[in-house]
Amino acid sequence: MARELRRLLIPPSRWPVLGDPSLLALEAAESHYLARVLRFRQGDRLAVVDGCGRLWSAVLESGEHLRLEQPPEAPLEQAMPASPALTLALAVPRRDAELVWRMAAELGAARLQPLIAARGVVREPLPLDRWAAIIREATEQCERLWLPELAAPLSASRYWSEAMPGTRLLATTRRAAIPPLASWVQALWKRNPGEPITLAIGPEGGWSEEEERQALGAGWQLVSLGDSILRTSTAAVAGLATLALLRPAAAASP
Repeated sequence: MARELRRLLIPPSRWPVLGDPSLLALEAAESHYLARVLRFRQGDRLAVVDGCGRLWSAVLESGEHLRLEQPPEAPLEQAMPASPALTLALAVPRRDAELVWRMAAELGAARLQPLIAARGVVREPLPLDRWAAIIREATEQCERLWLPELAAPLSASRYWSEAMPGTRLLATTRRAAIPPLASWVQALWKRNPGEPITLAIGPEGGWSEEEERQALGAGWQLVSLGDSILRTSTAAVAGLATLALLRPAAAASP
């Protein structure tokens, strides 16, 4: 039943209000979306997710408040995060970044890391608030219970040495004897089905020689997404889709 309801993501930081644990306050944009876009009226039902794996059904009590139909400590649905965890590190392209973040959320990425690369062309300042809103909307629409984390932008050179769990893969082109992403990941997850993966996708001009040298020195592994030279957005979605398709088999392995 809950899956048939329209979803609204309200993070735990906004729970509760007015001392009533079942009463949630709506922000102005949310009130506008429910009333003007969805044409909701008082008494209409929807689903509320907190982005941390939990879902409740709720009733629109007024233009400013929702009331949960289950106690906050007893959600209608609850789920663990998808495993193995996937991180997409993206050299921010001049265009299509919003499209990539949206698709990455739909494909089940747990963490999204914007990178500033040497050959990238980035328009400053980066629209982080807009990106966060797009990721939240994509999470609602694809019925995920976990909201991907949008990390603070970093230079690629700094990011290579950041501490992170699991295996780190750097997609690159024009280099001989680089293993395809799919075969690399299949072999990895056959050995360790729960191994988290971070996939880094470069800018339209590719990683600089210095960036690749630094990444290899920090323990990153080179992988290929095929013989074609792909746009950054295409490469990001193709790479993450490959990981997402292989992940169920990894999670089910003994």
